[in-house]
Amino acid sequence: MDGLITKFEALGLTADKAKEAAGNKKLAPTLDGLITATGQSSFSKNTGMLLYKLAAKVTKEKTPHGDYIAQAIGSGRLGSDEQVSAATKFCSKNDPTADEKAFDAACGVGVVVSDAEISAAIAGVLDSFKDTLLAERYRALGRALGKVKSTAALQWADSGKVKSEFDAQALALLGPKDERDDPAAAKKAAKKAAPKAASAKSAESRGWEPATLESMFAEGEISRLHKVGENPQIKPELTAEHLRATGGQVITRFPPEPNGFLHIGHAKAINVNFGYAKTHGGVCNLRYDDTNPEAEEQVYVDSILEIIRWLGFEPHQVLYSSDYFQQLYDLAVQLTERGLAYVCHCTGEQINEQRGGKDKGGARFACEHRDRPIAESLAEFQKMKDGRYGANEATLRMKQDLEDGNPQMWDLIAYRVKFAHHHRTGDAWCIYPTYDFTHCLCDSFENITHSLCTREFFQSRQSYYWLCDAVEVYKPVQWEYGRLNVTNTMLSKRKLLALRNAGVVRDLDDPRLYTLPALRRRGVPPQAINAFVRELGITPADAVIEVGRLENHIRDALNVCAPRIMALVRPVRVVLENLPENYFEEHELVYHPSDTAFGSRRVPFARTLFIDSSDFRESDSPGYFRLAPNKTVGLNGVPYPITCTGVRRAADGSVSEVLCRYENEASVPKPKAYIQWVADSPQHSSPVRIDELRVYNPLFKHANPDEKSVTGGFMNDVSETSLEIIHGAVADIGLWDSIKRYAATDAGKKELNEQNVETLRFQFMRIGYFALDKDSSMPLSAIESDQIASTKLVMNRIVTLKEDAKKDA
Repeated sequence: MDGLITKFEALGLTADKAKEAAGNKKLAPTLDGLITATGQSSFSKNTGMLLYKLAAKVTKEKTPHGDYIAQAIGSGRLGSDEQVSAATKFCSKNDPTADEKAFDAACGVGVVVSDAEISAAIAGVLDSFKDTLLAERYRALGRALGKVKSTAALQWADSGKVKSEFDAQALALLGPKDERDDPAAAKKAAKKAAPKAASAKSAESRGWEPATLESMFAEGEISRLHKVGENPQIKPELTAEHLRATGGQVITRFPPEPNGFLHIGHAKAINVNFGYAKTHGGVCNLRYDDTNPEAEEQVYVDSILEIIRWLGFEPHQVLYSSDYFQQLYDLAVQLTERGLAYVCHCTGEQINEQRGGKDKGGARFACEHRDRPIAESLAEFQKMKDGRYGANEATLRMKQDLEDGNPQMWDLIAYRVKFAHHHRTGDAWCIYPTYDFTHCLCDSFENITHSLCTREFFQSRQSYYWLCDAVEVYKPVQWEYGRLNVTNTMLSKRKLLALRNAGVVRDLDDPRLYTLPALRRRGVPPQAINAFVRELGITPADAVIEVGRLENHIRDALNVCAPRIMALVRPVRVVLENLPENYFEEHELVYHPSDTAFGSRRVPFARTLFIDSSDFRESDSPGYFRLAPNKTVGLNGVPYPITCTGVRRAADGSVSEVLCRYENEASVPKPKAYIQWVADSPQHSSPVRIDELRVYNPLFKHANPDEKSVTGGFMNDVSETSLEIIHGAVADIGLWDSIKRYAATDAGKKELNEQNVETLRFQFMRIGYFALDKDSSMPLSAIESDQIASTKLVMNRIVTLKEDAKKDA
């Protein structure tokens, strides 16, 4: 192994990377063979990286001329990622030694694109994008760069020179970034251009737009995936049949298992699969991978489709793996008839030993049933189907390659016995196919052109292709990208269920979790989730992203769509002693300081009002500008300030009322601070009382609350302050007015009837963003008859305000 490490370091790999590569049983021999094929022992960094990348993608079956490509890299004939990709594509269908001129032409060997040609081609693209660039400026550069990279004239140009020239021409056209490229300024401009509407709901879709889908697919390997029909097949007629079926259209699929709620990581998968199809003029199916009846529930089936639509996507077809149970069974029989599957009676422990033991480092050996006669396996498989074996007494295993370095080729299980009621097929089947058997074949049945999945399935690619070829069906291309995780949470279904079962969270849609139903319930706008995902882009590496980045997108979306309301978390009564008992004024307050489309409301002002306890101190101090004895403060939206003249105390000595003077008849200096207030005027429905204010904080104490980081594991890391429930909060009448206006719309009636009240989102000024929770009780009849006392308002804090992130709610 030391010799391999030294050899790999000569490619320019770091010591750690070289050691990792040498320990990879699949990669190491391939890379070693490619190095040997070059006949060289030292390499430039570029040549070394090209050889390393080649080793990661070639297989003898898919690229039988890998040594030839390696020689072309070593000699300098191939010098870029694009050329090597073209070479692997050419060699998958052709013998390069039979026609080297064709190889050179297909791979751009000897093609030199001059600086002048690069400049002219980029100028042409930017000119075609000029109007868009001038309007959207730097926000549109990703799309323009994607167009540049797909320009035929630049196919073999030096990518570094292309990027440098593109940046230079873009700078010359747009100038340096300025306030027009500031996100806040962009949002203001978008709001002015958007059509005006009355309700907070309609305002949600205006003014703020997430990053475009196009930007996700403009760069990186995903921008260079194969075209429909280019993927090689075991038989040429399969390609012809595939093209007839698809008409050359891109078809992708999103294949969740309906055994739990989708989480934030799935939001990336949804954007990738639906987005890639949409960007390329194709369609995306939703296919439920419902092959494990013991874990699947209809509630999850319904939730998955609802969440996809909530994020703004619509499946071309809604399908189920169970749609194909008969076809899958027929192919399993066919596989057995070909001698490529057998019925096994080994236990799970025995199968594990056959695969090298717990760490897979031991000797591998065949199961005693592997070479049983085909007729015997067929008969045993029929017994499995007939229910003559119990669970774990028999499985159908694929006869793959136990000598291969990839564990996904070690005779995977294709079928197992499960006496469980299936949510769609009932009790028609007692044998069910595994994911490893089902997934690729269902992709094939649906003529999926691009099977996009996360990196955890990288090793499965080989078995995916093996099975399609073994039964001689159309073989889609599997391509993997990195998973998305965020800090301060858990996404594992098993661990989420443990939290629920232990009573730590109420259910899997508890707003402290990062399942998508939980985020929706908390009040997070779907546009914010899409923006977060699209900003990250698509790379092969798994990513753990600070949750703060998601929260910033949430704030940006809410800043645009949330009306402003004065709310008091812990109200304190204020009496303006110089005003008569029946004193009454009205003041007009806007719902949004920079968007008149939200409108305004007229709030009452009376002798008695409330302020928040955080805005009053009995003892003044330097640097404190809010209310204290003998101190004057302003009230938001009111022309005159108030001055504290004293307090009244309850029997226990606490302050029961703050006594003040309304300075409407005196000239006082302009106050240094303005505070929120709500009138105590029941005849004007003020204040609006909030039955519960639920303030959510991080569920865990650490950013990575797993067993490796936290003593005792994630259950010991739960924060005692993750939820605070506050009773007695109040708000101004704008809260009730917004609810009434929403309930007056058709969309509002529908959402309220379905208890999807989280669309009613508000900024409680100086406190945070809040949304109504589904535990609220708001009958339409009570809203329409203005019977606020007949309702129950429960509100969730979505996220803090940036400037008040440390302020106690």
